[in-house]
Amino acid sequence: MSLVETSFPSPVGDLTLVASDAGLVAVLWEDDDPDRVRLTMRDKRPDHPMLVQAAEQLNAYFAGNLRRFTVPLDFRGTDFQRQVWAALLTIPFGETRSYGDIARMIGSPTASRAVGAANGRNPISIIAPCHRVVGANGALTGFAGGVEVKRWLLDFERGQPGLL
Repeated sequence: MSLVETSFPSPVGDLTLVASDAGLVAVLWEDDDPDRVRLTMRDKRPDHPMLVQAAEQLNAYFAGNLRRFTVPLDFRGTDFQRQVWAALLTIPFGETRSYGDIARMIGSPTASRAVGAANGRNPISIIAPCHRVVGANGALTGFAGGVEVKRWLLDFERGQPGLL
């Protein structure tokens, strides 16, 4: 199944949305490491229904009118990664969970480091809210979009948006 992409300007920078006919495959950052999310060649198709739906929902999110995304997702990764990414979808808007919390949620309580690695490879940033995962002490840890963007997203969701 071929992939399609489009650019999406957002308050946190230009994003690249990637989709298949089954769903959204990735939300990539402007300076994303190409090894973080490996995808095959893709065609520019801003009119693809999955990309249109994702862009509409991201616009609504950034306007403060959407707290839960419903665009179909087409996660591509190992079984463990997909478990972690599915757990991200359960973190409520404006709340955070630790890597240990996620490990316990998926039934692997000693896998905090593996959860961190899977979280770092989450291909669908913002929509699968890896920005809501923090260190055990509440510290903001690595994020593909940068820690400043992670802080901005969390503040935005808590109704305290600042400037980037």
